[in-house]
Amino acid sequence: MVADDQALVRSGFSLILSSDPLIEVVAEAGTGVEALAAVRETRPDVVLMDIRMPEMDGIEATRHLTGGAAPGTTRVLVLTTFDADEYVFQALQAGASGFLLKDTLPAELITAVRTVARGDALLSPAITRRLIESYLQAGTPPEPARPPVPATALPPLTPREHDVLAAVARGQSNHEIAEDLYLSYSTVKTHVSHLFAKLGVRDRAQLVIRAYQAGVVTGPG
Repeated sequence: MVADDQALVRSGFSLILSSDPLIEVVAEAGTGVEALAAVRETRPDVVLMDIRMPEMDGIEATRHLTGGAAPGTTRVLVLTTFDADEYVFQALQAGASGFLLKDTLPAELITAVRTVARGDALLSPAITRRLIESYLQAGTPPEPARPPVPATALPPLTPREHDVLAAVARGQSNHEIAEDLYLSYSTVKTHVSHLFAKLGVRDRAQLVIRAYQAGVVTGPG
């Protein structure tokens, strides 16, 4: 589903996504309120969500979609023209699984939707480090919408799980982690799944935030 307050932008994104035979655009929305109603009706796998919309902005709509006692399976990919740290952080804290700028190339947009649909988060290492370090070093990160555990505490992790968590926090993909730690790809996926369960997070984006909050990674690289 595509949510954007500009009709031409919505149509353009829908045409791009519909050009992929594996993607079906089931609905469009022009406001956050319309987006929530469309999600309830169509149950899409992914919502391409603009941030600035009337009635309810994309961040608040994302909170409604991903929060609550029993959040649904719909994942949110935030797409905006605003390359500002606070928007990225708020979107991820609200539960978004990825963040893209509107100058993204069509092929990259399709890849991003596929990535989020299969349950992975879309975070580049550059955005990850610049975003979270800038807030945590300032000591004033926004409060998480639904923190799974106290920000400074982590449940007991195995040494390998700690290594994998640190690699995820640096923005590495599962393939890159497998190469660096001399593990199989399936083993890395298993470790990441265990981390989701132990840390009480729903996707890779929230896992990165928890790692930085807990001080697992405190500097670039």
